[in-house]
Amino acid sequence: MSTKASCLSAAVFLSAAIFLHAADKPKTAAPAPAATDPYAEVQPATESLDLDMYQRIRDEGLNHSHVMEFATALMDGIGPRLTGSPNLAKANAWTRDTLTKIGLDNAHLEDWGEFGLGWQQINTWARMVTPDTAVLIVQATPWSPPTPGPVTGDVTFVSIAAEKDFDQYKGKLAGKVVLFGAMREVPPVDKPLFERNTEKDLDDIEEYPVNAGVGGGLTPEMQTRMRERMERMRLIDKIAQFFADEKVAAVIEPSRDAKNGGGSGGTIFDDNGATLGRTPYLADKRVKIPVVVAAIESYGRLYRLTQAHAPVSVEINVDSKVTGEHEHGFDTVAEIPGTDPKLKEQVVMLGGHLDSWIAGTGATDNGAGTIVAMEAVRILKALDVKPRRTIRIALWTGEEEGIFGSKGYCTIHFGSAKLSTAPDQLELPEFMRRAEGPLEVKPEQKLISGYFNVDNGTGKIRGIYTQGNAAIAPIFAQWIAPLKDLGVTTITNRNTGGTDHLSFDAVGIPGFQFIQDMLDYESRTHHSNEDVVERLQPADLKQIATVEAIFVYNAAQRDQMLPRKPLPQPDAEQKKRAPIEGIFPGAVPPPPPEKK
Repeated sequence: MSTKASCLSAAVFLSAAIFLHAADKPKTAAPAPAATDPYAEVQPATESLDLDMYQRIRDEGLNHSHVMEFATALMDGIGPRLTGSPNLAKANAWTRDTLTKIGLDNAHLEDWGEFGLGWQQINTWARMVTPDTAVLIVQATPWSPPTPGPVTGDVTFVSIAAEKDFDQYKGKLAGKVVLFGAMREVPPVDKPLFERNTEKDLDDIEEYPVNAGVGGGLTPEMQTRMRERMERMRLIDKIAQFFADEKVAAVIEPSRDAKNGGGSGGTIFDDNGATLGRTPYLADKRVKIPVVVAAIESYGRLYRLTQAHAPVSVEINVDSKVTGEHEHGFDTVAEIPGTDPKLKEQVVMLGGHLDSWIAGTGATDNGAGTIVAMEAVRILKALDVKPRRTIRIALWTGEEEGIFGSKGYCTIHFGSAKLSTAPDQLELPEFMRRAEGPLEVKPEQKLISGYFNVDNGTGKIRGIYTQGNAAIAPIFAQWIAPLKDLGVTTITNRNTGGTDHLSFDAVGIPGFQFIQDMLDYESRTHHSNEDVVERLQPADLKQIATVEAIFVYNAAQRDQMLPRKPLPQPDAEQKKRAPIEGIFPGAVPPPPPEKK
């Protein structure tokens, strides 16, 4: 982020406060659902498609696009958008005002609850002082505290993988710059970092995998990885506190690798995997020492010198600040009102997440999803579409920390299930905890036909995941038939995770994520300093917005709501997976545990 004079910063913060007060804007009360269940309606075998509207949307989206105008205004003009930060407040306000400017109604911000620390990186740098001088490529990890100006310290490598490892470092780290994290292999980049889906790739995605694993479909290997991850999570807060107690000067971590060796060449991945703590955005869990993540080449030189027992020292400066301790999160919401007297209370939704990490400007994750959703509704407004159902765009925040924005929205409007309070579950992030109660559904839940999400980068749409909703596959097949010349060919009943459609799926609302060409998303841009406008593909973004606009239009116009899966029963999942008792011949059940 660029440094600004203090008077300008004050003005920015005042403006952000004014913007967020707009979230108190009165909203129309949610209408009661229809007396008859719209999901009891029989679905037609043949979709009624308006091919003239297909052509009009294609012409507007492909030949008169404004998607890159949205891109440079959001990514270049505002920059990275960490949840709780002043930049995200600016982005909330900009999206609200821009959606109003392009003609949407009731554009407003909705408060989904308290998030935690507002934080801003102003400047971070580091250089090796001895045995040679060298510039190091680093950035502060999110929510890192500042150093008290530039500090210099001897570098030491610390490896703590278990409780027993703490003792060897006690009393030895004061004033040190600690290297924390194993030095990994840096493979040559001998495969493309930029890839499109081949026909075989799409065929593989289309095929539904029947997993032989246990524990909810997790393979033994995946279960082992999950256990290892949980062990690291349990230990990380203790490590952060230990470094603070030992009064280390700063911590340097290595940047992780990426697909096809993309985590090299100065690329930094600076996300929740780099933060020295499970929830460093909470005031009572804040990290107390400066932490930076380094490009692997910078980290590697320091590491090798320590392993050779050569004296090495680093000067480091982290200029960051907390801008609030109890910041709330807001979603940007706006609508194109429905016009059919019988259907206008029903809603079709689309969106993506507005927040990002800090190393780049959040262009592919998920500025792309934000701007194509905005462009999709702009296309429909430019064509003066009068949809039968209401079309609602929602731009979420807090996605990167646990899909907080969409989950909060769904909890407020549609329903929720109580989460387990078992000790092992309380150690998990909220989005990973299992439910222990039934799903309690609110009246608005029956008014949402479906939600369409984009959050896999800038690559064009190749199809759609049904999220296990097999009844909708033949409907989508008819929708995409006129889009095959745009590369949209694939429908899969697979589930896909990691983003905001899951919040809708969890409360029984059809939620969908599109299949996209991954390009260099997993190899170079996902949460990295390379996640910038230069990595966006304008032609692909035009295609995404056009396809999404057509999907939303079709859902808004059809006589029936989109078919739903059976209502989730999260409290029953564990029981459904439990072994059937008494089926093994001759087996003697174990005696009940003795009461103490």
